[in-house]
Amino acid sequence: MKFLTFDYGDQTYYGVKVKREESAWILTKLFEDFDEDANYPKSLLEGIQEYNTLDFQEIVRKLVEKADASGEADKYKAPFTEIRFRAPVTPPNNLIAFGRNYKAHAEELNNKVQSLYVFTKAATSLVGDEETIPNHQDITEQLDYEGELGVVIGKRAEKIDSSMALDYIYGYTIINDITARDIQKRHMQAFLSKSLKGGSPMGPFIVTKDELPNPKETSIVTKVNGEIRQDGTTADMVLQLDELIAEVSQYVTLEPGDVIATGTPSGVGAGMEPPAFLQPGDEVRISINGIGTLTTYIAR
Repeated sequence: MKFLTFDYGDQTYYGVKVKREESAWILTKLFEDFDEDANYPKSLLEGIQEYNTLDFQEIVRKLVEKADASGEADKYKAPFTEIRFRAPVTPPNNLIAFGRNYKAHAEELNNKVQSLYVFTKAATSLVGDEETIPNHQDITEQLDYEGELGVVIGKRAEKIDSSMALDYIYGYTIINDITARDIQKRHMQAFLSKSLKGGSPMGPFIVTKDELPNPKETSIVTKVNGEIRQDGTTADMVLQLDELIAEVSQYVTLEPGDVIATGTPSGVGAGMEPPAFLQPGDEVRISINGIGTLTTYIAR
């Protein structure tokens, strides 16, 4: 299933993509009309926190079947042309990001590969698909993109073994780790340069594990104004998904809904000759097989 959070009309809802349609089932309305429990999850985060992945999927599947059989299915759908995508989930604790987790990317920026270069990004930097973000030219001349696979945690993980780590994943998403390179160098740390307003586009969906059966070998392609800049694969990660989740859990308790950005392949603007940073009016499209495409626009 592909879960999403979105504005429709004057309200914010969460839902699941309708199969073979560019629209979303409005889960809040399905719960209200077809479920007897008044204490249903009011947000996608609550759904992730209160149910394991398979149980929640089964509940949603049954609700969709009832809506389909009601003869009024369209009143429970929101067409993509009429919604504003939000970040699918806001982590309850941390948006954790890995840097230098692809050897070629570390090398293109003249950095050493570090298997545990970890930082957090402010939740206030989160935006959804098809969002226009500030160009931030008042504070940076080196705004850059990083296409990344995002992992959404499905249950509490504390000091877990790598052999069990994949069981703690709820699903996957796409993240654009927008970075002000000059600020990053000047401050010699990542938090401020990667937490700018609009600096963490995420989405458009959280895809459950069954729809991305081989996340260790999936492609990541980033295009800027239609030009391919990044064309990589998660197989090139220094720390693979199970290893990085297990490693982080040794130090930080991961909670359901927390998100990990797993690093970016080579091809960022700072690594080009000459460097090619984002400019006002640019369009960035990041595609990951099995998830979709995350599009971000830089304000003029």
